[in-house]
Amino acid sequence: MWYVMQVRTGTEEKIRCQCEKVIDCSILERCFIPYFQRKKRFQGEWHIQKEILFPGYVFLITEQPEPLTDGLKKVIGLTKLLKTGEEITPLSKEEVALLMKLGNEEQEVEMSTGIIEGDKVRIFAGPLQGMEGLIKKIDRHKRMAYLEVEMFGRTVEMKVGLEIVSRIG
Repeated sequence: MWYVMQVRTGTEEKIRCQCEKVIDCSILERCFIPYFQRKKRFQGEWHIQKEILFPGYVFLITEQPEPLTDGLKKVIGLTKLLKTGEEITPLSKEEVALLMKLGNEEQEVEMSTGIIEGDKVRIFAGPLQGMEGLIKKIDRHKRMAYLEVEMFGRTVEMKVGLEIVSRIG
């Protein structure tokens, strides 16, 4: 099961390392931070950079939530595990499937490439292929797409890299 913990934005990597050190690998299968690629222009050239997909969140995979909760008590800087009432709640199958489709095993969402035809977006390469309906806004200047997805039991906005190579109509 995939669980999510909330941390102070900017401390994600530090908390992830702590979790890997203090929680036994027989309990914590994997601890990770999903990233996305984006293009930034500096020194006259475009460079691909990695940014955190969900700032302020670290993801944990375990089949043993109780020992995990005990282990997390040793982690300094953790704010909380996402819960429903008093019970820590795993991500739904749909949320996990979305993260796997976008970010594959490495949990890094690569750049997508597409075109705009009239008022429709067509993605022909990258993880956004077939997910055009989730795109709410495109910033061509920053080469970003803003998606609205169901995550953490609510609707959240997610930024991912998208290069629009042409506009028709």
